[in-house]
Parts: sequence; structure tokens; C-alpha cells
Amino acid sequence: MATSLRYQGKVVIVTGGTSGIGLAIVKEFFCQGANVVFCSRAQGAQRGQEIQRELQASGGPGNACYQVCDVCKESDIKKLIRVAVECYGCLDCLVNNAGNAYKESTDELTAQDFKNLMELNVVSYLLLSKYALPYLRQTKGNIVNMSSLHGHLGLKDLLSAVTSKGAVTAMTKSLAIDESKYGVRVNSISPGNIWTPLLEREANRFKDPRAVIEEFESYQLLGRLGTPKEVALGVLFLAADATFCTGLDLVLSGGAEIGFGTKSPMGPNCSPSDLGNLVDYDPCKQ
Repeated sequence: MATSLRYQGKVVIVTGGTSGIGLAIVKEFFCQGANVVFCSRAQGAQRGQEIQRELQASGGPGNACYQVCDVCKESDIKKLIRVAVECYGCLDCLVNNAGNAYKESTDELTAQDFKNLMELNVVSYLLLSKYALPYLRQTKGNIVNMSSLHGHLGLKDLLSAVTSKGAVTAMTKSLAIDESKYGVRVNSISPGNIWTPLLEREANRFKDPRAVIEEFESYQLLGRLGTPKEVALGVLFLAADATFCTGLDLVLSGGAEIGFGTKSPMGPNCSPSDLGNLVDYDPCKQ
């Protein structure tokens, strides 16, 4: 017996949709019968057009339309939304996925670097939401923002990226409150360690990439990295099935945030005498 499609005929915009998690989201919505408009910067136009052709030629139940859009440009954002509505007549879901992260120490971080990442990871989400909302209110649609587990926990040498994702989670909750009167749901998803081209490039910076990957795998209770497909299924759940959820941040981490772990160099080398000193420690006597 055929399984019913979970987003048939709905219109979805996915930013950053030509690789990694974004591409998996595009494919999942397409396979569930959606009309998907996805984008990347001009550098990814050839790949985006290839993806559109491949999906359309696959005979799948959805439709795919690629557009060039630099989400740091307000005029590009307006055009992306206009194209989606002109092509398909309405808008049911916006998936804010485009973003980046890079390592830097606080001493190396410049104000301009910080502003640039906030522009991409946060301001673009705000503007895409702002210009999509008039159409989402008509359909009582929804927004799914891509946040990160790192925004909850923090991470070494990722100050700007962690700050931006924390802002995305907070913005999601506030926007959910504002849009509730229109029946528009706003949720976010916070993936942990997912095997993406970005993570692969990070591992390949080291002499022994396999050892780095094994370390990444050890962070999760499930003992493996997540897949872009699993994140895409989480996004689909929020868009299609989580009809009584708004202001929710769905943590998709394999249990990485659960349980204490060694955080101080003292940890595994701590002697019984050290522990005794800690038990007796009274800050009021210092």
C-alpha cells in the first residue's frame, strides 16, 4: 500500500540548499511532494542548476526550483521570496539553513569578522522571516531555523559561531510569540555533530583525519555522527507533523549534551588528596 506524502503540494523555501544539511532538506521535501525553491550564492549556481535538473528528471513527486540568492543582500532575499510565490502561488514553509562557522581565538577575532558572521547567521534569518511572513500568515505556515547544539553548550575557539546560534534559538522563541496571533509556527532545530562536507574539511586539516573523526564520534552517546538525512527528517517533522509545537528548539545530538565529561586538565589526574581538599573548600574563608 502506498504511503501518503507528508508535504504534498506545499511550497517550501530552503536557503543554503546545494550541499550538506541544506541539500538533504531539499531532497526530503521534494520526496514528500513539496514544491521546493532552494538557493545558494552565485558561486554555487552551476551545482544548484545540476541539482534542479537531477531532481526534476528523477520522476519524484515534488518540484524543484533553484535560485541564486546571497542571503546577506536584502534585495536578493526579496527576489527569492517573490520568485517562490510567483512560481507556486503561495508559501507554506521557510527553512533558514544558510550559514557558516569558523574557528578563531578571541584574541584573533576582529569586530568585522564577528559582524560578518552575525550578518550571515542571524540577520539573514530575520530578513528572510520578515519578508516571508506576509505569505506565511495567509497559509498559517511555519518557519524552521537552523540553530546548533553549540549555541546551548558553547565550544572552544568558536565564539562568533556559538554566539550567532544562541541568537537564532532566542530569536525563534521571540518570533514564535509574535506570530502566534497569526497562526504561524516558528521552531528551530539544533544539530550536534553531523557528517557534512564542512566537518569533513575540518577533519582533513589534521595529519590523522580518521583519529579526529573517531574523537567526534565519541562525543555522542550513540557512538556515531549524525547524518544530513536525519537532520532533514527533523526539519520535516517540525514543518509537517509538529502542529502543536511553536517556539520549540529540537535538539538532534545523539545525546552529546547528556552526562558530565572531563573539562579541566585536573580531571583524570586528580588524586584522592586533591578531592579531600575540594570537599573541605570554603570560599568564605578565602
